[in-house]
Amino acid sequence: MHLRHSDHDHGPATVVVKYLLEDPEGLTGTEKGEWRVMAAKGEHLLEVAVEHGINIEHACGAVCACSTCHVYVEEGMDSLSEPQEAEEDRVEEAPGLQRNSRLSCQCIIEGDGPIVVRVPAWNRNAVKEVPH
Repeated sequence: MHLRHSDHDHGPATVVVKYLLEDPEGLTGTEKGEWRVMAAKGEHLLEVAVEHGINIEHACGAVCACSTCHVYVEEGMDSLSEPQEAEEDRVEEAPGLQRNSRLSCQCIIEGDGPIVVRVPAWNRNAVKEVPH
């Protein structure tokens, strides 16, 4: 499913977001494991990643109906929106659940950052995987 750009206005890209990719080849087609990008308040972490060529899985199209966009927020949780009940229910379905687990489609950037996000290597939609 394709991610659509959020339908609300964003401010200027003033927030530093660092993505740490455990499987950079699978997410970007490169060997670059650390991506530092600029984001705007009002964008969600999944949207920012996809706009910068980091293809975090999002099987439901970012409507909080699955847990394929599960990430770990290692820094800057206070710069993100609070998780809502729907996200809390869905993230519990994700493998590798930790205290800093979030669904990147639900994390709206609200503060000034910086934000550090780890994208786990196992985070793939098995239906889309190429057989080994």
